[in-house]
Amino acid sequence: MTLSRQALAAIVVVVVLGGCASWPFRPAAMLLMRADRARDELRFRQALALYDDFLARYPDDPEAAHAVESRNTVAAIVTTRDELTRLRSELRARESEAAKAREEAAKSREETARLRDEVAKLRDEVARVRQELSTRQAESDKLRADLERMKELDLRLERRR
Repeated sequence: MTLSRQALAAIVVVVVLGGCASWPFRPAAMLLMRADRARDELRFRQALALYDDFLARYPDDPEAAHAVESRNTVAAIVTTRDELTRLRSELRARESEAAKAREEAAKSREETARLRDEVAKLRDEVARVRQELSTRQAESDKLRADLERMKELDLRLERRR
């Protein structure tokens, strides 16, 4: 072989071996592809676990920076979704409390209206009883006066005898 053929063969061997290092079917690349696919399919918790697994197994891989960036983004999404779920749950609880408070306020207003009606009825009853008492007092005064007159008449009749 000539020198140029040897050089060409060496270059081909280097390119082939170098290509193997970046070959997409190596375990690290496969794991990263699975993580990226899970992320793309919105399976964020699974993607986070896969990125963590990739970074634990292959911290020096050339794609580690991509994995860290993607992992941080996915972690932020997971955290935000968890916070959103917590806030929605808290909102439902507060809405439930507000509904209960509105129901209690409505019941209180109904009870207050009922008590006002009862007080008005009692006032009317008191006014009626006072009127009746006044009428009976007047009758009683009239009867006393009549009794006094009768006593006087009786005394006069007694004196005449």
